[in-house]
Amino acid sequence: MLTILKTSYTDTRAADLAWALGREPLPALAVLDLELAGAKLQLRLLGASHQVLLEEVDRCCSETVACMPGSSTPLPLGVSKRVGDWEYEFAARVEILNQGSFAGRAQELLALVADHPHGLAGTFPGSPYAFTAMLAQRHEGQVRWRTWHAYPQEGRLVVTRTRIGARMPAML
Repeated sequence: MLTILKTSYTDTRAADLAWALGREPLPALAVLDLELAGAKLQLRLLGASHQVLLEEVDRCCSETVACMPGSSTPLPLGVSKRVGDWEYEFAARVEILNQGSFAGRAQELLALVADHPHGLAGTFPGSPYAFTAMLAQRHEGQVRWRTWHAYPQEGRLVVTRTRIGARMPAML
């Protein structure tokens, strides 16, 4: 699903993104509710980026990647931790692209996510390539999602991937 977000485009920077686990739901500009083999997943586009809410049986988890004033947790390159009886893994990277490459990559990603049944993308007014996009799936008992946060004024695309699922038993 592709939507135009009804908010003013603010000239934020990729470096302003922060990461948090366990935050309460924040006001969303667009939401996609999904059911993935028993897991309820809500993809949320915020004015400042994204939030994912996951609920399965008696467990829940929220991930927020956004420009959060006062946040002291910058966007990490990687996180691996236990969340209840789940294993949570997060990774982020920044792609730096020239103007022509940026436009092509933006069009490619928006087309991919817009036509996907588990995808949500929102473009910001003011720039056709300022967007946040999310794509989710369930694979081998894990819920996974990828996100893309575009900053055309900098030529930066922040890419994240997350997977969460039951802990694997220890090998003896």
